[in-house]
Amino acid sequence: MQTIDLRSDTVTRPTDAMRAAMARAVVGDDVYGEDPTVRVLEERMADLLGKEAGLFVASGTMGNLVALLAHAGRGDEIILGDLSHTFLYEAGGSAALGSLHSHLLPNLEDGTLDLERVRLAMRDPENPHDPLSRMIVLENTHNRCGGIALTAEYCRQVADIARANGLVIHLDGARLFNAAVGLSRSPADLTAMFDSVTVCLSKGLGAPVGSVLCGPKDFIRDALRIRKMLGGGMRQVGILAAAGLYALDHHLDRLADDHANALHLARGISEIPGLACAQASPPLRGAWTNLVYFTVDGDGLGRPGFNAVDLSRELKACGVWAHALGSDGLQMRMVTHLDVTTADIDAALSILRSCLVGT
Repeated sequence: MQTIDLRSDTVTRPTDAMRAAMARAVVGDDVYGEDPTVRVLEERMADLLGKEAGLFVASGTMGNLVALLAHAGRGDEIILGDLSHTFLYEAGGSAALGSLHSHLLPNLEDGTLDLERVRLAMRDPENPHDPLSRMIVLENTHNRCGGIALTAEYCRQVADIARANGLVIHLDGARLFNAAVGLSRSPADLTAMFDSVTVCLSKGLGAPVGSVLCGPKDFIRDALRIRKMLGGGMRQVGILAAAGLYALDHHLDRLADDHANALHLARGISEIPGLACAQASPPLRGAWTNLVYFTVDGDGLGRPGFNAVDLSRELKACGVWAHALGSDGLQMRMVTHLDVTTADIDAALSILRSCLVGT
């Protein structure tokens, strides 16, 4: 039985051409700073994002953690959304390894934080009862808010608040290139206002491993030491960097295909009774990208108690893999990516309809 894997854009496999590029990679010991392919990737990514320097890291989670530890010290406060990946899905690393204090603000439906709440979150540095507000973290695209792309205009407004209060601002840009394509903006347009940014190679770009953290040279020098502390010093890692370079050369423009497939999927889902998908309609601001979230209403399906967990089980038995989310089992996520075609989306929709309405 054919499997259509819609769990995440992290499940992609390197193409034959990407594997060939990896096999040809010129390598050296990167801990000694001697891997030329890694250096090229770091320099190229920094240039794409309008930053001075870059640092290759094993994952987006590592990149974000390195950034937090480089920017903030023990007891400092970081301001971020309650649905942010850094808060929800990075194993509490900022607290466990950095002793950083998280100040959570509610994410709005479009992935943003209310600007007035951000202003009110600023602590008085003269008050000994308060932790020191040190940094703000945003996410683009925003995973749990439907993969929505945050606009450059909004990010600049948050950055202005940060600057006015002496804070730094970091971007978890795991799917930044999806945001750039979705908004028809250059990546640098979306990162110019940030002090640092992490970008993943192993999601929409289809590389097997790796992320790049970018920022000022002095910051990257500190980040290099922290990467080593976290066990992230790798040796002949140019084999992996070559995959990232190949992805930058060949997989950027095709992200629009993933977005088109996601819209096709969202519209198909919205036509099935008992399912609701906000991404079938344009957002009020920003842009939808390659993540599709929808809710499952068992009562509306005439199957009381039936939820996304049940649906994911039935779909998997038919060859479609997708994630049920949340303890209530009401929400499901499907993700389009390099290894999913429009024909796959049509087949997945057919199976979804069959599971729910029998036709």
